[in-house]
Amino acid sequence: MEEENKKMIEMAIDARKNSYVPYSNFRVGACLQTKSGEFYTGCNIENAGYTATNCAERTAFFKAVSEGKREFQKIAIMGGYQNGELDFCPPCGVCLQVMMEFCNSETFQIILGNSNGDCKVFLLKELLPMGFGPKSLKWR
Repeated sequence: MEEENKKMIEMAIDARKNSYVPYSNFRVGACLQTKSGEFYTGCNIENAGYTATNCAERTAFFKAVSEGKREFQKIAIMGGYQNGELDFCPPCGVCLQVMMEFCNSETFQIILGNSNGDCKVFLLKELLPMGFGPKSLKWR
């Protein structure tokens, strides 16, 4: 499992290269794994109208969902300034909400890495303990 996480971190670092970040220079890459073992990468894409900016995590999710994938097991996220060290880069609240839509908060893993090769793994429920998801709307 640890080797797979390292592979995903490397793929997330590679995805960072495609970031479009003319305003913040803060590049983020993500690598999402489906339950069937496929990988989807994403990068952050900024916009002069800031609300139209899209995070790396959502880019990866939207690519996968647009290709019919609906079940996911983990995501690796790597972020930092363009020419600086990579530090642990947790997902924003909007990205956590997207994860909550498609993932089991009890089992979905969020992998964060840094330039030192350190890795932290969290369950979605740890970063969004009272998450509102599809099950919240089932009233029968």
